[in-house]
Amino acid sequence: MSRKILLSHGGGGEETQSLVKELFFKHFDNEILLKMEDAASLVMESCKIAFTTDSFTVTPLFFNGGNIGKLAIAGTVNDLVMMGAKPKYLTCSFMIEEGFLYDSLEQIVISMRDEMTKSGVKIVAGDTKVVPKGGVDGLFINTSGIGEIVYDGISAHNLVEGNVILVSNEVGNHGACILAKREDIELESELKTDCASLWKPVEALLQAGIKVRALRDATRGGLSAVLNEWAETSKVCIEVDEIKIPVASEVKGVCELLGFEPYEFANEGTMVLCVEAGEEEKTLAILQTFEETQKVSIIGVVSQKYPGKVVLSTPWKSKRFLEPPKGELLPRIC
Repeated sequence: MSRKILLSHGGGGEETQSLVKELFFKHFDNEILLKMEDAASLVMESCKIAFTTDSFTVTPLFFNGGNIGKLAIAGTVNDLVMMGAKPKYLTCSFMIEEGFLYDSLEQIVISMRDEMTKSGVKIVAGDTKVVPKGGVDGLFINTSGIGEIVYDGISAHNLVEGNVILVSNEVGNHGACILAKREDIELESELKTDCASLWKPVEALLQAGIKVRALRDATRGGLSAVLNEWAETSKVCIEVDEIKIPVASEVKGVCELLGFEPYEFANEGTMVLCVEAGEEEKTLAILQTFEETQKVSIIGVVSQKYPGKVVLSTPWKSKRFLEPPKGELLPRIC
């Protein structure tokens, strides 16, 4: 019979200790966590740090190419990386519904362990709560992250005329993958989430001396949300060529079927980059060497034509404003 999570696993007693030691410590093993203190004592030396927190409530918990655990690690790591920070430490809290299968929880924890190896980040503190059946939808995860800023000055306020805009991967894969799984939409091929940690490709850019003006992982609201936020924040116009934006055929099909815009679909391992003019070809060459970013494309430039607006040039030689997302497009995508 499959083991299940019981309310007693969250009671703070013997069952809680068993769950923490036999599952979490087994896969998140490091000398800081194993001290079992109320708070982790960390050494960051005299450096500038980035700090972030996020909660993950995706439905379904498992999807093609990932699960809520991989999503939690990659999402938090990427929030640090987009600030030019090397991910160092994470905290992780699990809110588990009574009756959740132990084997499913272990599968999630293992995927978290495996994703952490890609950036070298460690979980150094955590918490576990088990709530009565119906209290949460299976499993919620909260993570916080600390990183050491190794490249200062990356900001949405930095865009100026002449800068070049790139996107590191196909857009909309995560949102379309989740929607297809949730709605039982049959696809002719195996569309996977783009969920991935992006520290290694960003580290390579920084080590190569690329003059990065801004970075952002295009999560909820997708590419459209990022570009509009940048245009408004920096008071610039971002001109984008639609034909250069990489979109998988499966994503296009889902969007055409349901009337969605692929540029508003969520991503979980795709970043938008703004670099100084003259740096774009070197940026392409570096990112194309990594699996996570090998489909990188130059998609536009920064101008002063319509400050605060994003202008999309279509394949039919017309132009339109790419509006920011409105309403709730896809609930529970992360």
